[in-house]
Amino acid sequence: MMKDLVIKGTRLKAELLVLAGCLVAAELLNVYSVIKFGTPWYELITQIGFVVVTALVFYVILWIVRLTILFCLHTVRRIRSVR
Repeated sequence: MMKDLVIKGTRLKAELLVLAGCLVAAELLNVYSVIKFGTPWYELITQIGFVVVTALVFYVILWIVRLTILFCLHTVRRIRSVR
């Protein structure tokens, strides 16, 4: 029998805010590219699929960075507790 996985509301809100920040960053990148390359502004709407994929890539990269930092901190704490 498997145990239920419970995610607290505060943690879920924090992750949704991070994901929303990634979406905003991807959309700002899209605005920058429209300005830089002089393309029509309706591309902000037509390219929304690419914006979502870019936001997910940003989120995965942030997730990997956060896990790496967490692993390093955990390792340092474990080394200090052994001494």
